[in-house]
Parts: sequence; structure tokens; C-alpha cells
Amino acid sequence: MKKNIKIVFSMLALSSMIMLLAGCNKFLDRKPLSATLDDLNQGGLEGQIYGLYSNLRNSAGFTTIPWLAMHDFRSDDSEKGSDPSDGAEWVAPFDRYQYVKDLWASNTYWDDHYALINLANTAIQTADSLKLTDPASMNNIAEARFFRAFAYFDLVRSFGDVPKIDFRVYNASQANIAKSPASAIYALIDADLTFAAGNLPTVWGNQYPGRLTSGAVKTLHAKSYLFRGNWSQALSLSQQVISSSSYSLFSSYYGIFKDAGENSSESIFEIQAYVSPNGSIKNGCQFATTQGVRGSNASGWNLGWGWNTPTDNLVAAYEPGDVRKGSTILFSGQSDDPSTGGYGRVLPGSTFDVPAGPLPRKYWNKKIYADPAYRASTGQSDNPNWINKRIFRYADVLLMAAECHNELGNGAQAIPFVNAVRNRAGLANITFTTQADLRNLIKQERRVEFGVEGERFFDLVRWGDAVTVLGPLGYTNKCRFYPIPQPAIDKSGGLLVQNPEW
Repeated sequence: MKKNIKIVFSMLALSSMIMLLAGCNKFLDRKPLSATLDDLNQGGLEGQIYGLYSNLRNSAGFTTIPWLAMHDFRSDDSEKGSDPSDGAEWVAPFDRYQYVKDLWASNTYWDDHYALINLANTAIQTADSLKLTDPASMNNIAEARFFRAFAYFDLVRSFGDVPKIDFRVYNASQANIAKSPASAIYALIDADLTFAAGNLPTVWGNQYPGRLTSGAVKTLHAKSYLFRGNWSQALSLSQQVISSSSYSLFSSYYGIFKDAGENSSESIFEIQAYVSPNGSIKNGCQFATTQGVRGSNASGWNLGWGWNTPTDNLVAAYEPGDVRKGSTILFSGQSDDPSTGGYGRVLPGSTFDVPAGPLPRKYWNKKIYADPAYRASTGQSDNPNWINKRIFRYADVLLMAAECHNELGNGAQAIPFVNAVRNRAGLANITFTTQADLRNLIKQERRVEFGVEGERFFDLVRWGDAVTVLGPLGYTNKCRFYPIPQPAIDKSGGLLVQNPEW
């Protein structure tokens, strides 16, 4: 996210062209991307891989409202935000757990994830058909298999059983298949990530910021095992990331989410976004813009669309002295940046239900907030499309390792990892008596460490706590999985069936 253009890979222009050609077509209706590359050498495969990175940045299902709806709105950390009427018919149902089978947000989430899978399958098939086995091609194949696993992990934990498409789709009818059990999806994830970890380096040179590493692969694999409750495998992979010495906690929690924290020592994987010196945001990402303070031009606070606003419940979750509170929550009525003394302006006070002045909300997501001075230097006074989306952070690996140690009966070995995360937040070391005590402490740390980062809902589901915590908000056990989008069922001609209970 720097003012200067970051050249992620040598063929960025090609990837942009590929994505431009892809347009906004739905997955089941689109023709295979990059078909003209099939007869090329490794350079053609490389172009397809760069298209995967570009797709991730530009797809709403990974970066804007559909992703926020599936990952954040369903938790007790945040709510829809924006104006009450804005998107009420196609996003508000996530807040209330009144899921709808044919809804723009969930349909787009599904389509965009399968679009990424098809791009990955295309690249894998290209390499296979050309029998590419040189080191650079093996890197590319590993990247494609990571992206396929990444998309499938989102799908399987969001929808449960889903169609397993591990081949290139040439026409829509090929994608009209029945669901595979979640176990088969996880078997594909395991195979893809095992291959990817063995064929990607621990680090890349400085010319490749944001490129996938074996550490990113192992982090995703650990998260998938954690979701399944496979503590031993999740611990082994987390420990491998820790033992690599490739990562460390960034010194400032607040700084993780600012310019200095992008691709920092704590970053394991980020979606890269760019802005050029003239303010162009053609390679930007709308993740931050979607959540920016929504005010008015006259107030100087028209910084985004105002979605994904923190809840009172999240604000109350932080213990006294936790710097993560002031780094996660941007308060109306306080200075721009409480952690550094502000910039001489104050957000007008307001409430959730009754607009006061130009701002209708009490809280905003500070993790995507761009400092005024930086906005001015980019030539973009609003819409901070240059902010990278953090996908995996080292703190997550530490807390995964801690959780696994505790569940395996080794609580004492979990303590250093938990304390490292807490100490960075300005908090004292923890003490505990029982395994249950430590389990609750780790749950609390995960919540405040990853507030409004899309982790909370899936944590509650895998812990078995969702009914207890979210029940008062309308959640029932069937809400752990979203219904399969009705358009996908209709296109399948009866092969794809709806989830049980829906």
C-alpha cells in the first residue's frame, strides 16, 4: 500500500489484462480464462498465476460486502453498518440470522470463490498438459493449489458439503455436479497444501512483496486442522511456522494496520493494493473503502461506505489498558487517532440509531483507517483503496499453537505464546489454574486480537459456543452453514441439493 507503485511480479500488466477480460461474469456462465496461454511455456503459466493474485484483490467475494457479510456480520463483533436502508434487502439478513437462499451477497461469495477455483484449476491443468517440472513452474503450481485450497476452506466452513471441482471447466454444464461431503473437500485441501508447502520457499526476495510462501501455506493448513479439531496436526504446522524464524510480532499493534505494517515481520499473507503517485487506484482494493467512515463531504468525513461497524459488545470486551481497543475502534467523539494524540479534528458524537450531525454511528473499524496526512499525499482524500487486506498474521499462529497445546494437555507450553501476544498489547502475563481456565483465556485473546478481522464467527462455531453467544441475537444451530445459493441449484438441473434444515 505505498504511494509508489509496488511491482509485485514482472507480469502485473498481464494479470490486470486477464482480470479486465474476466469482467463480472458469473462463474458458471464464463468461458475459461487465459485459454490462449495453453500452448505457451512457463511464462504463460506465470501469467495465469498472477491472474489469481489479481482476482483475489478484485473480487467482492474476498474483499468487500459479500466477504464482510459471511465473515464479520454474523459475529457479535460487528454489524452491517452504513445507513439502515443501505443494502438492507441483501445484507441485513446476515445480522439477524434470517438467511435468504437467493441473496446477492451470498450468491457473489459463492460465485467468486468458484471463479478462483476455476482459475487455479486452469493453471494446474496448463502445467500438467505441458509437463512443466522446472523449479519456477513448480512454484507456480504450488501457488495455484494454495489458492484452490484457500477458496475451498472458505466454502466448506461456510456452506458445509459443496461441489468438488478439481478440473478446468470448459462449459457451464461441467460445473453442474452434486455436492461432495466435507471430508472429501478437506482431503483435497490437505493434498493441495501439502504439495504447496513442499514447493514454495520460506521467503522470497524483496522484489516479490506479498508472494505466497511455505509459511502462508502452513498457516492456512493449520487453520483448517484447527477448524476440524485436529489439534496435533494444527500444532505441528504452527510450530513449523514458528520454528522457521521468518516471522515475529510487529512492535506496535496499531502499526500493523498502517503503512509501516504492510508486509512487515508479522505479515504472513496480505492482499496487495496499490496507488500511483498521481492518485490512480486502478490496482486498488475496496476492502478499506467499504468500511471507511461514512459522513458527508461538508464534514470532511466522507471516507468510505460505512459498513462493518463494531458493536458495543466488542467495545466492552477489552480489559483496561489493552491498546488493541484504541487500535481497533475508531470512536465518534474522540480524536482521529487516540493512540497518537490525533490530528486536531474530532469525530462528532453520534448514536447507532439516531444520526447526530453527519455521522450515524458511534464506532468505526480503525484497522482500515487511513491517516489524513497519508490520504493527502496519495491524492485520495477518501476511498482508501490502497490499503492491503491482512489475511494471515503471526499472532494467529502463536494463538493457534497455544490453543493446541492446551487442548493436548500441555497448558504450560501455551503460556509463552499467549503472553507474547498480550505483552505486545500492553497487558500483563496470564495465570491459570485449570485447562478450562486457559481455554477461556485463549478464546478471549483471539477475540480482542482479531476484532473485526473475520475470525470471530468461525471461532465460535468451531468451539461450539455459537448458540450460547449468538443465540440472543437470533442464531440457531442451523445457521452455522449458509444455504446453498438458489441460482446454483437451479442451474444444476437438480444435481445440486439444498443444505439440510434449509
